[in-house]
Amino acid sequence: MFPSESEDLFDLMGDRPDKPEEACGVFGVYAPGENIATLAYFGLFALQHRGQESAGIATFDGSTVHVHKDMGLVSQVFNEKILQELPGNLAVGHTRYSTTGSSRRVNAQPAVVKTRLGSLALAHNGNLVNTAELRDSLAARNCEFATTTDSEAIAIAIGQEVDSGLGWMEGAIRAFQQCQGAFSLVIGTPDGMIGTRDTNGVRPLVIGTLPGAPERYVLASETCALDIIGADYLRDVEPGEMVWITNDGLASFFWATQPEPKLCVFEMIYFARPDSKFHNDSLYSYRMRLGRRLAIETPIDADIVIAVPDSGVPAAIGYSQVSGITYAEGLIKNRYVGRTFIQPTQTMRESGIRMKLNPLRDVLAGKRVIIVDDSIVRGTTSRKIVKALRDAGATEVHMRISSPPVTHPCFYGIDTDNQSQLIAATKSVQEIADQIGVDTLAYLSEEGMLEATQDATQNFCTACFNGRYPIPVPALLKRSKLMLEKLEPATVGS
Repeated sequence: MFPSESEDLFDLMGDRPDKPEEACGVFGVYAPGENIATLAYFGLFALQHRGQESAGIATFDGSTVHVHKDMGLVSQVFNEKILQELPGNLAVGHTRYSTTGSSRRVNAQPAVVKTRLGSLALAHNGNLVNTAELRDSLAARNCEFATTTDSEAIAIAIGQEVDSGLGWMEGAIRAFQQCQGAFSLVIGTPDGMIGTRDTNGVRPLVIGTLPGAPERYVLASETCALDIIGADYLRDVEPGEMVWITNDGLASFFWATQPEPKLCVFEMIYFARPDSKFHNDSLYSYRMRLGRRLAIETPIDADIVIAVPDSGVPAAIGYSQVSGITYAEGLIKNRYVGRTFIQPTQTMRESGIRMKLNPLRDVLAGKRVIIVDDSIVRGTTSRKIVKALRDAGATEVHMRISSPPVTHPCFYGIDTDNQSQLIAATKSVQEIADQIGVDTLAYLSEEGMLEATQDATQNFCTACFNGRYPIPVPALLKRSKLMLEKLEPATVGS
């Protein structure tokens, strides 16, 4: 997915990001008579934090599909002229971070496949765990692949079912039943728009409505994408549900016989924007509750509480409220630094975080500091931040993390390293504290994290904290993120 928040602090300094990175943002709008390409553009703009590698929009004007996609940010890929060349009544959009398939233009989405009923355009958030098996099955049916993504495999599977004589809905359901893993999908067709989530609902997908008569519908990864275009939140797409949106309105079908909700809890802790809502509760409020619980579980005497901006801010405020210790800004973030291909000088590398974060010496000097962040994955960023705080005059540095230790990799759409590269999988809390250079380090308990959701605790996937994977993961997938690059390309026939 992205670098947004603090995870890309040192990407510019040549280090791997020190946060988990997620897959993608998906968006769809069915609104005849509206400027749908512009609506899709702004929807993707609001979802930019979910993917900064590539962006794309496909629109349907009757049976004609128009597609534009390229590498880069939404604002770099599209302009007014390009949007004017994307007419139609329905649009599907995507922002990408590569978790299956490398970061190349050919892998940008939406994935477009031709069928006997016309083209379909598919945008995918998540990761399948049976991609190799699905591709082998499709190759045996003489299918060709243009990309190395699991998303294209899903699109081709739908196309195959449609070409066998099924309609859009029946063909899509038949294809979904062949997929194992995490997938939230928005699919455009000449006849309507499909939205679905896997049987566990690992990745989010919401439904919104645009004002007017007749009512028009929007699908998006998060509610923040509804807000930006003036759409009202209607409800979530349920795990194992498919919605079919046409000029007649919205119809719902459940294709999974025994759905079991397992929303990725990291969506709530970190991935989604704080102004997005889950279960009618803003994630800003949830993250403040995490901080309050963190203060109860891990008290420490100090002079100020600061956050790693921006992702640690709500939890830091919550920690301050309960502890009674003053909240202050100790790190100023340069919000206009994105990815760059210009390598910093060695002096800049040695200066640590100042390209992205600059410590406020007059706030920190002589102070005992509590610094709050949402997670530690590898520890590289945390170590540099702690050094910068000490260089700025902090007399003590106590780090508090508003989630449990990340001990297991994710295979459902989050790009985390193998287990040996996750610092909490190989080191104790004290050893991590010693490595990153803090006086004390403490994490929120798993119980506290789940109770703060104010929802049934069994409704969340917490595998990255405890290794309890709700969907079985094949050994091959565990060995390589870019597994498809190592397979022989599928070819037609002979």
